[in-house]
Amino acid sequence: MSTSERASEPRGGLPVMNLSQVLGAPVLSRSGEAVGRVEDVIVRLRGVDDYPLVTGIVAGVGGRRVFIGSQAIDEFAPDRILLVRNKVDLRGFERRDGEVLLRADVLGHRLIDVASVELIRAYDVRLEDTGAGWVLTRIDTRRPPRFFGMIKGSNGQAPRDWKAFEPLIGHVRSDAVRRHWGRVGGFKPAEIADLIEEADKAEGGEILDRVRSDPELEADVFEELDPDKASRLFDGMPDDEVAALLGRMRADDAADAVADLRQSRRRRVLDLMPAPQRTKVITLMGFNPESAGGLMNVDFVSCAATATAGAALALITLARTIQPEALVKVHVLGEGDRLAGVVSVITLLQADPAESIAALMDSDPVRVSPAMDLTDVALLMADFNLYSIPVVDEHDRVLGVVTVDDVLEATIPDDWRRREPAPRPIGEISQPDPVDPPSTGEETS
Repeated sequence: MSTSERASEPRGGLPVMNLSQVLGAPVLSRSGEAVGRVEDVIVRLRGVDDYPLVTGIVAGVGGRRVFIGSQAIDEFAPDRILLVRNKVDLRGFERRDGEVLLRADVLGHRLIDVASVELIRAYDVRLEDTGAGWVLTRIDTRRPPRFFGMIKGSNGQAPRDWKAFEPLIGHVRSDAVRRHWGRVGGFKPAEIADLIEEADKAEGGEILDRVRSDPELEADVFEELDPDKASRLFDGMPDDEVAALLGRMRADDAADAVADLRQSRRRRVLDLMPAPQRTKVITLMGFNPESAGGLMNVDFVSCAATATAGAALALITLARTIQPEALVKVHVLGEGDRLAGVVSVITLLQADPAESIAALMDSDPVRVSPAMDLTDVALLMADFNLYSIPVVDEHDRVLGVVTVDDVLEATIPDDWRRREPAPRPIGEISQPDPVDPPSTGEETS
């Protein structure tokens, strides 16, 4: 596939053109006769370190959509596609594994901006001839300006590097492609939750497909999701999958999720959950969700007053399944498992490992009943500068702990949770990067 002089040469003498320039261009036979028009351009994803390689076009020929491979194209230009021969294979186009249609799959669709972790729409696509083939190098993410209701050209815009994005192309099932384009797994759970909440149904489903390869990450993401969104996602999942996912979540979040399920479904899901988690969830569901009992985490670290500082720290080291926020204090239990005191991790770290917990603990810690209102819990934690607070029953036995993150999550207004990202400063828009020469491969036929 040769390069036409009609393609612009903005950098390094390498010809480039936009997808919008080639769509609708005539497809000419070797003799110059128009045999059809360009309907789409096909690329093959090759991984995060390589730009997608153009492998051909989809052309409209006599009312049919046919594939024309790169090897059959002599000239690839904004205003025409010139074929090597006069004949065109009229067999209908069929997409193959790993193939992406730029107009159908990318243009007008959204991708994940990896740096800012947000969904960005592609308004145009830049193609570049490296000498070894055309590749997709950049995405234009800025909406074209309008003039009296008509879209103007995109001159002066600064397309961004394709490698800065994670594509969302649900029908691409190639395992190799998915391994290369798996950067979603490196995002924080709250960032992934934000993406899913902003995404439409198809986009959200694909993001979740990427996350499901890591069950623990999937559970963390569902903990961060807006309850209404999580509930809708659970509605589309079978009971056993919901139960398995809830079994990996924090018990307090799982209890909230079960409460949001349809009443006819709750018992089925609870019966399928692991027994220890089911017991915790049922316990938590007995409390008002706006109370200390409804907010608390039933997993915490405790020891006897006879333990040493070193032994208490060892318990924290082994508590890998407990959320870190609940590990800021060790709860000291006395006769009848009643709360005798608490000792902070900082105090333990600063103490002699052989020193007795009884000598280090606060023997009259602030505690709350499970019925205490959320607002009162928040004020109490603020007044005493507490990161966690034990919840005890009428006999002073510890039922669980409320942590500061739980209080913040419950008290922050809903309209504060999902804010629009700050505009990207113009100076931060990267300049074009050199294109990596693509490796030659077998063309699609």
